Amino acid sequence: MSTTRSRLRPRALAGSTIGATVLALALTGCGGSSESASSAVPGGAPSSAPATDFLADAPVADAAAILPGSTMERIKERGELVVAEALDAPLLSQQDPADPDQVTGFDADMAKALATYILGEPKVKIVPPATETREALLANGTVDVVFNTYTITPERAEQVDFAGPYFSSGLAIAVKTGTTGISTVADLDGKKVIVGANTPAVTAVPEQAPNAEIITFGTDPQAVQALTQGRGDAYVQDITLLASNAVSNKDITVVGSPFTAEPYGIGLQHDDPQMKQFVNDWLEQIYADGTWAEIWENSLGTVVQGDAPTPPEIGSVPGS
Repeated sequence: MSTTRSRLRPRALAGSTIGATVLALALTGCGGSSESASSAVPGGAPSSAPATDFLADAPVADAAAILPGSTMERIKERGELVVAEALDAPLLSQQDPADPDQVTGFDADMAKALATYILGEPKVKIVPPATETREALLANGTVDVVFNTYTITPERAEQVDFAGPYFSSGLAIAVKTGTTGISTVADLDGKKVIVGANTPAVTAVPEQAPNAEIITFGTDPQAVQALTQGRGDAYVQDITLLASNAVSNKDITVVGSPFTAEPYGIGLQHDDPQMKQFVNDWLEQIYADGTWAEIWENSLGTVVQGDAPTPPEIGSVPGS
């Protein structure tokens, strides 16, 4: 067991258990903010950047939780957590071009919070992965964990262990900024709804809003332009892409929670039940004490309307 520095949640969690948002220009998992305390350069030494407020109150594991001979003990002895995460995913894990040691976003801050839990400070070394290299990076011990919009599937779980899920992405809704009356998929009935050709939204929207008029576009920029020009009432796409668009285009706003589910897990080396239990215990603590909600509010919540959603239940999907 471990001890938690107790504190009240910054605000009550609300919304669907599906309602988690992740933002990436490239969806590596299918993939607002705080100062990084990590080096963004593979092999580089952790920076001495100051911890953010949420890290100052983040839980630290009791010494008894760092079991002898465990992965946690090896990380603690090394003095840094080695993480596979992107450097180009807005509001998830994005490197500051002016200061490469600074990597900010939801996944980046989650990694720093886990490092704090193990080490007592947010010392992280980042190894940027490709989608196809994540399993190998874990298997050969190059990284300790993967925070990289890593969708949990039973097939992947044959090669790696997953803690979590710690987030659930899925299809969501964007509207032209200032639009009212649309916040859920039910509100799309009778509306002109923009979707990307050959995306899950083509079938998902008619299933839940059968009277919606579907307008398809071949690319995301075309769909965004059509929305801002008023050629549709809403645009349905994976929330990762919508929120990324909202970072660079203030004329669109993401509303509500995702109405389909894509659960993201923390990738761990296969057949390491001690580490998996340790990370899941940590997730339970940061769900309960408000740290998870604060990380969300400081990153993803800066471009998505509404309170922090309820995090998904740990172990709730096949493969977790």
